[in-house]
Amino acid sequence: MEPISNQEEATTKRPTPPPLPLSVKIQLVGLTAAIDAVERSDGTVNRCLYGVIDRLLSARPSPRPDKSTGVRSYDITMDASRSIWARVFVPTSGAGDHPLPVVVYYHGGGFALFSPAIGPFNGVCRRLCSTLGAVVVSVNYRLAPEHRYPAAYDDGVDALRFLDAHGGVPGLDADVHVDLGSCFLAGESAGGNIVHHVANRWATRWQASAKSLRLAGIFPVQPYFGGVERTESELALEGVAPVVNLKRSDFSWTAFLPVGATRDHPAAHVTDENADLAEEFPPAMVIVGGFDPLVDWQRRYADVLRRKGKEVQVAEYPGMFHGFYGFPEIPEATKVLQDMKAFVDTHRATTKRGAAA
Repeated sequence: MEPISNQEEATTKRPTPPPLPLSVKIQLVGLTAAIDAVERSDGTVNRCLYGVIDRLLSARPSPRPDKSTGVRSYDITMDASRSIWARVFVPTSGAGDHPLPVVVYYHGGGFALFSPAIGPFNGVCRRLCSTLGAVVVSVNYRLAPEHRYPAAYDDGVDALRFLDAHGGVPGLDADVHVDLGSCFLAGESAGGNIVHHVANRWATRWQASAKSLRLAGIFPVQPYFGGVERTESELALEGVAPVVNLKRSDFSWTAFLPVGATRDHPAAHVTDENADLAEEFPPAMVIVGGFDPLVDWQRRYADVLRRKGKEVQVAEYPGMFHGFYGFPEIPEATKVLQDMKAFVDTHRATTKRGAAA
């Protein structure tokens, strides 16, 4: 009898999906159906159909505070020539006389789909704003495959340059002040990948000359990393875990990476060899879910940061699927925001100045 290979062993050990509320299951079915409907096998997106889905799923900004979170929102233009804009979320309580930290957020969608207006991301940013007591700036970056690597990274950095040039967030009321010295980056999935690369680019090239914006920390939430290798978690959870599977992952990398590049490209495959980290790379809280097919890549990423001498904290939520924190019906979606708040409170520039005094 021939020995069982690692791939065969991984595929035979099928974990049991975690119990989820019916409402979450229905939303996940709808989400994955929409993704599969617009992603073509040749690595392009059916933008006509996508436009219909986008309009159906999008939410308008809310100039008045909503009842559930007490957060108001509005849109600002950052670069009209590239359609770079952002949705700004502002808490209506808790600021007092103290300036608020800023969270710059990059949405998920495999680099090819969605915007800050899409309902789930709009909702996440509202809860981030309310729980963290921060002004959240959710960036609309250019999408692949029409705009491949490094367009999303360029747009992400330029959003920070925009805020730094303005000395704050345009459009805020006169009684709302922000502390750009306490700027955090957050994003899930492809947005988590963007968080890493934008933070490294900012620390390498722009931090030294910035007027006031300083990266105090980053939140790569279930970041989208990968490689030619199929990891144990990818194989074991194939066809079992929701949202992410090998077909959708391969589509995302085909759409985003340079034509002809493999998944071992440094944008996707952050390893010791590919991770040329800046000296001023900020502290990181890497958020992972135990039922995410990408969890092995995410743990490896945290290990790379640690081996490179960077401050990194791993927050793992057993049994949680890719994108879980976008569903407030799940208790862990609240827990992760509370953990993020603790990280912000510890790493704020004002906190560190107070500790030094």
